[in-house]
Amino acid sequence: MTRQRYQENLDTLKRYVIEMGEKSYKSVEDSMYSLNSIDMELAEQVIQGDREIDEYDLKIEKCVSQLIARQSPTAGDMRLVTSCLKISLDLERMSDLAVDIAKVTKCIEEEHTKPFSNILKMSEMGKQMLQHSMIAFETLDEDLARKTAAKDDEVDKLFYESENQLMEMMSEDKLIINNASYLLFVLRYLERIGDHACNICESVVYIASGERADLN
Repeated sequence: MTRQRYQENLDTLKRYVIEMGEKSYKSVEDSMYSLNSIDMELAEQVIQGDREIDEYDLKIEKCVSQLIARQSPTAGDMRLVTSCLKISLDLERMSDLAVDIAKVTKCIEEEHTKPFSNILKMSEMGKQMLQHSMIAFETLDEDLARKTAAKDDEVDKLFYESENQLMEMMSEDKLIINNASYLLFVLRYLERIGDHACNICESVVYIASGERADLN
């Protein structure tokens, strides 16, 4: 493999990860919109669209294998190559969580639908963390990665507040128990999306500096 071809493959790998990040972001965004508006058709699109994201995961894995097998990357490049594989796993799991949220849409009874404000706020924070973590990856901005990961404390705080609020609502109104139970799952899915964004930020710090930082 020539040096030019090698660099082209590295660029392709990075592009695949960036494109996968865009697809994952759209999946999370659409899943929350489907839940908030009880849009069954959009929920189904999110579920079916997960196949395309899984295909990106396979393309990234194949690209990484070829790069390692055909030419030993430098230390810096090896950090990029292995981290791309790790980031793709986080993105794939985020997309799976978006599918889980979309499936909740199909279970909600319409008369008790709307997620309350903290759930929507959590989703916006999670999307922002995903978006900023991918910008940090694209630009190798270590400072942005650390600042983005620090936002997870706010997501966790909202998670615990919202969980307690939902439990209180369920104890006061038995009619909402079914839907509120599903929303408890959504809270957990959103909290985990924040955790995966943190993982991406840790990978960015590793690529940029070689430090294995614990930002979660």
